[in-house]
Amino acid sequence: MAGKGTPATTLLAKRKIAHKLHMYDHDPRQESYGLEAVAALGIAAERVFKTLVAEVDGKLTVGVVPVTAQLNLKALAAAAGGKKAKLADAATAQRATGYVLGGISPLGQRTRLPVVVDVSARRFDTVFCSGGRRGLEIELAPDDLVALTGATVAPIAG
Repeated sequence: MAGKGTPATTLLAKRKIAHKLHMYDHDPRQESYGLEAVAALGIAAERVFKTLVAEVDGKLTVGVVPVTAQLNLKALAAAAGGKKAKLADAATAQRATGYVLGGISPLGQRTRLPVVVDVSARRFDTVFCSGGRRGLEIELAPDDLVALTGATVAPIAG
């Protein structure tokens, strides 16, 4: 599978968006996929973002926050125009996105879900997010991430 693209990489190529792919060997014993990427690639943790699927008033919504932070569910709900949020269960997240846990990308999801990207992403020229499988990170400009996902940008990291 190492040589095959993902829906996320296909979307970037189709839209001709500048990006870099970073691959590393995923260790299944790792508990934090994001922190594994930080260590394997030797990059600043605040530039690596994780993709979390939540339910906001019963509607699936994606939160994209730094791997070192927690998703503030109350802030996510407010940013998405809702009142209450909770994390979606793993099976629901995988089914909706078409990706496996640890490889859920905000890009190229099976079902286009509303996305909220934490405002901290704009502090950097480029950020990293999952490329659609474990061991694959995409480096791209935060504005491109926001544009491709139609995201709202809000302070959702706690």
